[in-house]
Amino acid sequence: MTESYNVALIVAACLSAVAAILHIVIMVGGPAWYRFFGAGERLATAAESGRWYPAVITVAIALVLGAWAVYALSGAGVVRPLPFLKIALVLITAVYVLRGIVVLPLLVFARAKATAFLLWSSLICLGFGAAHLLGLIQIWPYLAW
Repeated sequence: MTESYNVALIVAACLSAVAAILHIVIMVGGPAWYRFFGAGERLATAAESGRWYPAVITVAIALVLGAWAVYALSGAGVVRPLPFLKIALVLITAVYVLRGIVVLPLLVFARAKATAFLLWSSLICLGFGAAHLLGLIQIWPYLAW
């Protein structure tokens, strides 16, 4: 008997896992890495002065992204079904897609400055959201609430 895995959700899991690892690498890389990846001068300066909260924030984001990767693997059928799988995948997908498109109203209505970080991170989140959405659509009939 062959197992059937959802490729889109495996890709989505890999994307979230890479993002989680990148956050850890940024934290280890220090202030210059915070600056390079667009975390903001305030966070980079705090890391530079040895404050604890940049690391806590970065590790928290990495843990959330790691959990999202595991949920995507669960939806893909690679690991056992996790609790609240359907609602978790819906929420994860929504966060990625909304984070990706929130830049549009910010640019139009709030007249936010279109920084490279804002544009690239939005495109990346849209890509992550698209992978999750495709996988979610494919497995939707098989998920229980």
